[in-house]
Amino acid sequence: MKNILLLVHHDAGQEARLQAALDITRALGGHLACIDVTPYPVVAGNTVMGYSESVVLFDERDSEAKNKAALTARLSHEDVSWSWADTMGEMATSVLDAADLADLIILNRALEGYPLPNMRDITSRIVERTNAAVLAVPEAFERFAFDRALVAWDGGRSAAAALRAAVPLLALASDVEIFMAREGDDEDLRSEPEKAATYLSRHGIHAAVKIAEPSESRANASIAKESDAWCADYIVMGAYGRGRLRETFGGVTKRMLSDSKLPLFLAH
Repeated sequence: MKNILLLVHHDAGQEARLQAALDITRALGGHLACIDVTPYPVVAGNTVMGYSESVVLFDERDSEAKNKAALTARLSHEDVSWSWADTMGEMATSVLDAADLADLIILNRALEGYPLPNMRDITSRIVERTNAAVLAVPEAFERFAFDRALVAWDGGRSAAAALRAAVPLLALASDVEIFMAREGDDEDLRSEPEKAATYLSRHGIHAAVKIAEPSESRANASIAKESDAWCADYIVMGAYGRGRLRETFGGVTKRMLSDSKLPLFLAH
């Protein structure tokens, strides 16, 4: 995990994204690629951009130019390798276009009380369409802590993809727990998280396993409860999977992106 892609845009989540990106790039000895996206203004219908839209676009360009000047000055004093690219367009599409060789994309989960950009939607679309892992950090976030990682496991392909992608980060953790919210009385499920633990052990990562008894709680609530009780620093989970944490409209992934207090390491 050496190629870290960071979405740059002057919004309420930028500082959290930047700090997470710096912490991870520094810890892994990687390269931070910053993509500064100036979004097109929203134009109703199929009309040609008018005066008001041109003013909005000019303001966006001016804001991003000032933002670039501030951040590049800051990055020049950080002990990380970095590069910068400017682009204009829709945010999710712009990030996806730049992500072909990214190992990890740094984004936000939903931003609190900030209607635009709709970061939950942007992150959801990117996670669904990219082969890279995504780290979605809360808006109120100051530093990325590596020590305690909770792996939310359901035995599905997305969970396996997230686990494989997270190995470089998990190798830096002092404690890893594989957590499975059990559904029903199927005793065969008990072997599922053990397989994940065995996989990690072959990378020199020794994880504890916990299987929660069936409850009426939604899977995201069970994950949040366990991460809080276990004092996790971040959560690793499959996104939009088809494993035992079945996705429905407004399912586990979207609820976690809406509500999680912790960074989410996601893969699909």
